[in-house]
Amino acid sequence: MRPTRGSYDVVIVGGGHNGLVAAAYLARAGRSVLVLEQRERTGGAAVSEQVFAGVDARLSRFSYLVSLLPDSIVRDLGLRFETRRRRISSYTPVGSGGLLVDNDSEAATRESFVRVTGSDRDFLAWQRFYGDTARLAQRVFPTLTGPLPTRSQLRAIVGDDGLWDTVFERPLGATVEATFADDTVRGVVLTDALIGTFTHAHDTSLLQNRCFLYHVIGGGTGEWNVPVGGMGALTDALADAARSAGAEIVTGCPATSIDTDGSTAEVGFDGGVVGARRVLVNAAPYELGRLLGEPVDKPEGAQLKINMLLRRLPRLRDTSVDPRDAFAGTFHVSEAASQLERAYREAAAGAIPSAPPSEIYCHTLTDPSILSPELTTQGMHTLTLFGLHTPARLFESDPAASKAALVEATLAQLDSVLAEPIRECLALDGDGNPCLEAKSPIDLESEIGMPGGHIFHRDLEFPYRADDSADDPATRWGVATGHATILRCGAGAVRGGGVSGIGGHNAAMAVLEST
Repeated sequence: MRPTRGSYDVVIVGGGHNGLVAAAYLARAGRSVLVLEQRERTGGAAVSEQVFAGVDARLSRFSYLVSLLPDSIVRDLGLRFETRRRRISSYTPVGSGGLLVDNDSEAATRESFVRVTGSDRDFLAWQRFYGDTARLAQRVFPTLTGPLPTRSQLRAIVGDDGLWDTVFERPLGATVEATFADDTVRGVVLTDALIGTFTHAHDTSLLQNRCFLYHVIGGGTGEWNVPVGGMGALTDALADAARSAGAEIVTGCPATSIDTDGSTAEVGFDGGVVGARRVLVNAAPYELGRLLGEPVDKPEGAQLKINMLLRRLPRLRDTSVDPRDAFAGTFHVSEAASQLERAYREAAAGAIPSAPPSEIYCHTLTDPSILSPELTTQGMHTLTLFGLHTPARLFESDPAASKAALVEATLAQLDSVLAEPIRECLALDGDGNPCLEAKSPIDLESEIGMPGGHIFHRDLEFPYRADDSADDPATRWGVATGHATILRCGAGAVRGGGVSGIGGHNAAMAVLEST
C-alpha cells in the first residue's frame, strides 16, 4: 500500500491507538489525514490476536486493561466499545491464607485485613489512603483532556497541600511506610508505582510517584477495567472511526525520515515522500529522534508478559477463597514491599530476581467473549501475567536463555501459592504444545517497534508544565517536540502513557487550535 496523494494537512506516523484517535478527530474536523503504520495491521500494542495455533482464543497480546481512556473520547468518536468493572480489586496470597480486597464488600475486605494483619489498623489506613486518592482522581483526571495546566494551576486544582506533598513532592515509600504497618499491604500499594517502571519506593526522582499517579486516577476512580472483546475491539473501533471520517490508513509502510523547514514537513517512506502541514508522531521519542536525525537516549523497559490459556483455573493453597474470585481481580505474587525491594536490588545488580514479583488476572472471568463458545463450554480460561523488575539489560547477552530462566523462576513463585503446578492446568494448542507464551522487553522492541521494550515509551511525567513555560498550542497541550510542524501524539506526550487515547486527543486539539 502507498499513499494516494502527495501531501496532506496531517500525516500521522504510527497507527497505534493514539494515532488512530488523532486521525479520527482531525478527519472529523475536515482535515486531510494520512496514517502510516509499519506493521500490516493497526493497533500497536493494543491488539487482540490468536496467540496459540489451532485454538480459537483471541488474547490481548500486549496491553490488556483499560483505566485512563476517557469516556469523552468514546462518545466523541462514536465508538462501539465497552469495558466491564471487576468486583474483586485484588488477592494476595499470604502463607496458607491471603488478603482479598472486594470492591463491593467493605465487611469482607475488613475481615480479610484482620485475618492477615491481626487487626483492622491497616484496613482503616487503607480506607483513608484510597479515599484521598479517589479525591485526587476526581480532580486531576478531568484535566488530562484539557490544556496542560501549569504546576501552580494543578496544585490549586488538587486543593489539598497534604495530598499534593504525598504524591508530587516526597518519595511514595516514605508515605506508605508511615501509613501502613504490614509488609504485604505496603507491597500491594506500591505495585501501582512500579508497573513497567524500574525503580524503588524511595527514589528521590519521584519516578515511582509519577507511575503511581497515573495508576490511581483513571476514569476519575482509579479502577482498571476489562475491555470487552479484548484490546483489539478498541483499536478496531478506532480504525473504523478514522476511516469513516475520511482518514487514509496505509499499513506495511514504515516511515524512514521526517524533515521540516519550520513551516511544512515531509515524511519519507520506502519508495517515496509525502508532504504535510503538520506531522504527528505516534511513536516513542527515541524513534522520533531517529526519524529526525536528532538522537536521544534509548529508554529501558522492565517487564515480563506471559499469556496463558488454561483447561481450568488452578486450585489455591488458600481453600477459603474461590479461584474465580482470586483470579478475577489482580492476583499478586511475591509483591510484599520487602520482596519488591529485594527484586529491584537484584535486577539493578544485573541478576534475574531470585523471587520475581508478578501480578496476574483472568480476562475470561469478566468477559468470556474472547473465547469461542466451544472453549467456554469446556471451562477454559485465560491468564495474563505481568512481571516486574525485569529490565531489558537482563536479556541482552542471551535473550532466549535469559527469558527462559526468568519464566521458570516466575512460574515457580506462582506455583508456591497454588495447590498444583500451573503447567498442569495449561491447555494444549493444535500442535500439542502448552498454551504459554512470554514477551520480554527485547521482544516488544523486535515485534512491535517499542524501543527498549518500554511500555510508556519513556519515563512518565507529572501532568503539568512549568509555570514559566511557553504558551504555544503544542506546549499548552503537552505535545511539543521543539519543531513547530511536528508534534508528539503517543505515549511519549505529557499525559500520554497507558491505553488512554489522551496523547492522540491532545495532539489533535493542538493542531486544530493552531491551523
